[in-house]
Amino acid sequence: MGKLLLTRLASLVPLLFLVAVFVFFLITLMPVDPVRQIAGEGASPEQLEALRTELGYDRALPVQLLSWLGNAVQGDLGTSLFTQRGVVESVLERLPVTAQLVGGAMLIALLIGLPAGVYSALRAGSLADRAMTALASLGLAMPGFWLALLLVLMFAVWLGWFPVIGYTPFGDDPVQWARGLVLPCLALGVSSAAVIARQTRSAMRDVLQSNYVQALRATGTPRRRIVYGYALRNAMVPVLTVIGWELTVLLAVSFVIERVFGIAGTGTLLIDAVVRNDIPMVQGGVVLIACIVVVINLSVDVGYGLLNPKVRPQ
Repeated sequence: MGKLLLTRLASLVPLLFLVAVFVFFLITLMPVDPVRQIAGEGASPEQLEALRTELGYDRALPVQLLSWLGNAVQGDLGTSLFTQRGVVESVLERLPVTAQLVGGAMLIALLIGLPAGVYSALRAGSLADRAMTALASLGLAMPGFWLALLLVLMFAVWLGWFPVIGYTPFGDDPVQWARGLVLPCLALGVSSAAVIARQTRSAMRDVLQSNYVQALRATGTPRRRIVYGYALRNAMVPVLTVIGWELTVLLAVSFVIERVFGIAGTGTLLIDAVVRNDIPMVQGGVVLIACIVVVINLSVDVGYGLLNPKVRPQ
């Protein structure tokens, strides 16, 4: 396992470097001049030039890139052009809110998807199996923002069970914190639950039809032990890959859900930065999100190695 971890860590350095370079040059293609936007339409050419020099935008792009990469290695991803706060500080301040939203959505996806997939696989071809498949297809077809609006209309506006918008910190009121996350997590997690259910069903069916499971049945091993002691563990190998992928999808989709429910998370911060053309915030925020995605993929690789020794480097 140690060799697997070192191999994966070594591959992260060039990957993050390429991501940082790509993000830097992609942001430079934005058609809006941030210097003119900060200075205002009434700024004189001399004021614009002085501000451009102060912000470092008068230098050649390769020089700007090297300077930015050098600061990024030291943990400095720049300062917001509008709030004058550090990018890392701003993102890390909002990140726990997004992490709670994504974590709650993944918990819902696992609590629904795994049991539904196992149940459907054990009753393959039955009416219950076809019903589960139809529900999974329905969950995949519903856009998250559309489901979010339906949930708000039904459970917040009509029934009044949950708040419509906003986020309450856990330390202020744990009950209100939980109530405020129910609808966003449901809207975010339903689609992932459908994906996990379908993958679990497919993997479980393949394992239950394997030769070693037939041998266990022939020796009289209890059905519960076969399903949960052997089959489910082996079926989790491909399911784990899907779970890791869905975590990154949830992180991306959470930006939209945050806007629908008025949650001040990382997504809201980056969307506002894009609207205002806050280049340092967009660049640094995207790189930090890329780092989080890389860590998720690394965790999946490690878990994959624990479940399947064949993938470990020899």
